[in-house]
Amino acid sequence: MSKIEKVLATGKTHTTFNSAGYTSRGHNGNLDIELSSPGSTQPAHVFTATQPHPKAEQLFAGAWSACYTAAVGLVAQERNVVLPADMAVDIEVDLGQTGPAYFLQARLTLRVPGLAHDVATELAHIADSICPYSKATRGNIDVALTVITA
Repeated sequence: MSKIEKVLATGKTHTTFNSAGYTSRGHNGNLDIELSSPGSTQPAHVFTATQPHPKAEQLFAGAWSACYTAAVGLVAQERNVVLPADMAVDIEVDLGQTGPAYFLQARLTLRVPGLAHDVATELAHIADSICPYSKATRGNIDVALTVITA
């Protein structure tokens, strides 16, 4: 993998869980999506405040964060871990350049206030191993995974 020398654009999302499902919000408030899981009775993908042309990096980050958030929930359920109500996932996807070549890189942050750091870290890494978006990017782009429990 090549390292990005110059970041050209960044798409950021902040995904939280609420009783209606997952909500993903872009860092400028220009991408609000209500997400649902397959088989859910909740409406799927409602774009409520989308700019006419959101960045592809932001759309990718939003889809990835929905998938990763669901994976964290599955792993927590399997391990009988109760996730905090204010759990959130932040994903930033950069489009960058090294010489004439273009690349992506990403930063995933799992925020689980009050959860023991070792438990949260284990959940984060197992979720990363089962999330289809994480699998698709593994070995193809640089990805940093951070866990915040404070």
